[in-house]
Amino acid sequence: MTTDMNAQRVSDDEIVERALSLPDLDGYPGVDELLSRLEELRLAFPGLLTVRRVGTSRLGEPISLYTLALGDQGDPGDEVDAPRHALLVGGVHPNEPIGSHTILRLLSDLLRDDDLRRRLGVVWHVIPCIDPDGMRLNEGWFDNPFDDETYFRHFYRPAGAEQVEWTFPISYKSKYFDAMLPETQALQRVLDEVRPDYYVPLHNSETGGAYFYVSEPLRELVPLLHRLPTDIGIPLHLGEPEAAHFTELAPAIFVSGTPEDVYDWREANGLDPAPPGGAGQSSGSYARRHGTVSLIAELPVWRTFGADDISPSDANYADLLREAGDALSETGAHLERLLAELEPHLALDTPFLRSARVFVPGMSHTGRAMRQRAAAPENDRVATVAERPMSVVWMYRLRFGGALLRALKAEVAAGTARVSVRRAARELEELWSGWLVRRQQDEQTDGIPVTDVVGVQYGAVLGFVAHGPYAYGTAAVPASPPAALQAAASSTGEL
Repeated sequence: MTTDMNAQRVSDDEIVERALSLPDLDGYPGVDELLSRLEELRLAFPGLLTVRRVGTSRLGEPISLYTLALGDQGDPGDEVDAPRHALLVGGVHPNEPIGSHTILRLLSDLLRDDDLRRRLGVVWHVIPCIDPDGMRLNEGWFDNPFDDETYFRHFYRPAGAEQVEWTFPISYKSKYFDAMLPETQALQRVLDEVRPDYYVPLHNSETGGAYFYVSEPLRELVPLLHRLPTDIGIPLHLGEPEAAHFTELAPAIFVSGTPEDVYDWREANGLDPAPPGGAGQSSGSYARRHGTVSLIAELPVWRTFGADDISPSDANYADLLREAGDALSETGAHLERLLAELEPHLALDTPFLRSARVFVPGMSHTGRAMRQRAAAPENDRVATVAERPMSVVWMYRLRFGGALLRALKAEVAAGTARVSVRRAARELEELWSGWLVRRQQDEQTDGIPVTDVVGVQYGAVLGFVAHGPYAYGTAAVPASPPAALQAAASSTGEL
């Protein structure tokens, strides 16, 4: 294949059409189903799709890398002078399974459509699930993702130092981390070997609307990233950002910056630059050393009422921040006291307990940051309908109060629980169930069809490779001066 063929661009119209043509999807595949379906593809296309083992999980599960070539092995007609490489990684956060469907659809289409594969001119590398141990702890909600109770009762988010995404090494000022997980080491080796032009760690969010992160200000990609959710029927997320250290490239599209930028920004805004619960740098940050550009397409499980409504509400934004900060601090303090009382009597070192030990104190830290933001003069204004700080409160309470609840129930189920632990489990169950009811009333969420969120993520990946830097011999769009950063926000983005 010659570089002239690259001029046959994959247009935005084609990408949107492909994103809209996905078959109906119901729920999310577990680890075993995901790997089984990938093996079916490999056996059906042995000349195109290959696999090799690149690592081992902490519980002993093989981690595989699939590679999709431009053409059948040994076919000289499919050679290029300097093929580009894209790396997709699923399960970087094991509670985020939308990427499993994205991987299956993308590989299926590329394997069956020689023309699309050749026009993109990319060698694709895919790690289907980099944290299979963690993803298995979430599988209880994959078949029924829109039921709030099922979702939160079976939700698992690893502690920061146990997340593949945030355990790449870093040494900057007072921030130092080198305790890499085996899974992180496997991903690091692949990044260093492949040196991808494009890197897509496959994430998803929980509620709200769609939003995106790019490692460089890729303005050429903005129209497509806005069009995909609009045409498919998913709102953009225009409410509370994950964190305020990102530069806004366009509504719901952010330039992620470097970990050093984040440290300096937090320090300048009076926040702890290396907060408890954090770990190392992200996989995308690490990949920068190879000239790699990254895209993260965050799609929610549920849409939230007013997620893209920037019209004025009847509330003061500072008051909303203060209310949410107080609620989160109160919850954090209560759960911290409970955990401290029970620690001497807990016999099992479960992943849920390790998660609670990190994230329960994180509630109090985030609550204080919200109150600090409430005191900033620029936040004494009318809030938009989309700005709902209490969404963060419900997320923390149900996710991480739920982690502590799962830890206590594991003790009860194992027969190791003392009377105080059994009593605490009953009391926390009652409190947690009340939070669930209030969240359902307050958030007004509506499950987004799986086909729709996968369509947006799938289309974003195609667009990133088709129109991003290095495509068709073009270079990245030069960066413009950073926009003024927003006022200090919560640190949930790194957790």
